[in-house]
Amino acid sequence: MRWGDLADGKREAPEPLEGDPVRTVLVGTLVWAALFVVQLPFYGWFDDHDRLWWLWTCAAGAGLGLIGLWYVRARDAAIRRAAESEPASGAGAPRMTEPED
Repeated sequence: MRWGDLADGKREAPEPLEGDPVRTVLVGTLVWAALFVVQLPFYGWFDDHDRLWWLWTCAAGAGLGLIGLWYVRARDAAIRRAAESEPASGAGAPRMTEPED
């Protein structure tokens, strides 16, 4: 397969994964935060061995996870609002059709 085949639309996009994005981001954020807290007692050792970036990587992961958590919650709320304001028959939603050859 050539790179051009991917860019020309000759390959179909995969179906989106099912799952709860809020829960996924929350679990990832909690893992980063837990790793940060677990490493705090070893701050001196990390500093002595030039590995202090490990600690700050975990802090950055937890901080970015909080931003991601805010984002996915706002996105889910917007999707829910759009679904509630849509007519029950779904007539107002645009539908994608297959191109005719």
